[in-house]
Amino acid sequence: MLVFELGTIPLMTSAVYFGNILSMETRHRIRKLIPVFVVLIGMLFILRGMGLGIPYVSPAPATELVSADASCH
Repeated sequence: MLVFELGTIPLMTSAVYFGNILSMETRHRIRKLIPVFVVLIGMLFILRGMGLGIPYVSPAPATELVSADASCH
């Protein structure tokens, strides 16, 4: 957790600092683009979850690590 905190604090501080540097028009454009990116990422997650075999989108098929061959002695 300490390492996570040490990596997060500088990034959050720089985000606040650079957010104040941007003009109001640029901030407004970014706020308009955020919902578009949320919808695109949501669609990507749905496509990945469907497992349609689309290259670079669908996850690789999981292979079974446990065999079904059970034997009793």
